[in-house]
Amino acid sequence: MPVVVLIGPPGSGKSTTGELLAERLGVAFRDTDADVEQVAGKPIGEIFFDDGEEAFRALEAAAVEKALAEHEGVLSLGGGSILDAATRDLLAGHTVVYLKVGLDQAVKRVGLASARPLLVLNPRSQLRKLMEERRPLYEGLAVLTVPTDDLEPGEVADQIRAELKLESE
Repeated sequence: MPVVVLIGPPGSGKSTTGELLAERLGVAFRDTDADVEQVAGKPIGEIFFDDGEEAFRALEAAAVEKALAEHEGVLSLGGGSILDAATRDLLAGHTVVYLKVGLDQAVKRVGLASARPLLVLNPRSQLRKLMEERRPLYEGLAVLTVPTDDLEPGEVADQIRAELKLESE
């Protein structure tokens, strides 16, 4: 079982914070987006373009299920993985941390010329919409919510570690 599972929208810092938290705890870091790309043999943007969102979501759900079953370190989930009801059920009983980010900070971190497939047409508007739609799911799954605006990833990692009373292995 993962020590911590990080969830949140694009730009919340899941990957960067996750790597730092794993390093501080002396455990491995895993990102399910990277797992999906490895299985598919291509970047997420190409999966969306070539195969469609439904195919991507199926790969994502399988990657999350596998990672939750076998990874014992810090796990970062793709921002939309929580849209799947089965994934939400699998997260019950895990230490889920929601990295909350404001729209302005998310836009700065993601960039408006993003290669993220769901943000192609109007990145700021699309990002606002998906953040609003997903917020209740993130909040409902989390045992801890950490606002990341104006914090460095290391500060976020330290806050998670302190609030969850996590020790190095």
